Amino acid sequence: MKKVLIVITVLLTMLGCATTENDEKNVEEQEVVLGLTTWTSTIPPTEILASLLEKMGYNVEIKEADIGFIYAGLATGEIDIYMDSWYPQQTQYLEKHSDSIEQLTPIYEDANAGMVVPNYMEDINDVEDLIGNEDLVNNELIAIEDGDPAMDELQELIDAYEDLDVELISSSEGAMLAAAKASTDDNEPILLYGWRPHSMFSDFDLKILTNNEHPEFFNGSSIHPIVHKDVKENIPDVYELLEELTISIADMEDMIIKIDNGEDPEAVAQEWIDMNQDKFDDLKNNE
Repeated sequence: MKKVLIVITVLLTMLGCATTENDEKNVEEQEVVLGLTTWTSTIPPTEILASLLEKMGYNVEIKEADIGFIYAGLATGEIDIYMDSWYPQQTQYLEKHSDSIEQLTPIYEDANAGMVVPNYMEDINDVEDLIGNEDLVNNELIAIEDGDPAMDELQELIDAYEDLDVELISSSEGAMLAAAKASTDDNEPILLYGWRPHSMFSDFDLKILTNNEHPEFFNGSSIHPIVHKDVKENIPDVYELLEELTISIADMEDMIIKIDNGEDPEAVAQEWIDMNQDKFDDLKNNE
């Protein structure tokens, strides 16, 4: 009888070891797909999360696409997580895919956005100040790509000021910033779309215009992770990490500036993690 018990004990021990090894192997083989837009504000939180997930033992893939494709990928499960969802600006995508995606707690709040001009345009501080002065900016508001919800809100803001004669020009973030550089280098007026956190405010000395007559537009945003509905069940430790992750706007802007100045995004993200290591002391490590 003693020999039988010994054999059973050995078998159970071996089974336990095999289960543990299989669990670790499963985590190590599990892939987490992160969505990435070309916006500068998307890069730091995505790189931070990627570094943390790799530390936890996950394989990480980053897929870059326009915002509409990101949400479509989240809805189908081709993308697991997106780290730069602006609320309420992206409400239309949240509502469209509400059955298959989930918005988590904010990474940071009180992010501002709106029409932007250089600080040397001293007489233009509110959107209403543009009325009668549209020729200064060639009657143009240079913004980002069509399809971004901010473009709809910008057009609604223009329409709300019935006497404001500016045309919304879609481009890309890169093209918009190139136009900002060209104008500010020559101390010329320009009207842009801008949002914080972003390096444009330090690079080009810009200011966001108030819109006192229509404060319902661009009155502050919260930025959230968005996940596919199965993330909570399939990778609960990642879900829990996302619910706890916060980054200050000041830290975001500092990282964006470093990356824009040529520093490696992974190194910038790791530097932030190292400086905030106390937030991750209990992080599961499967290395």
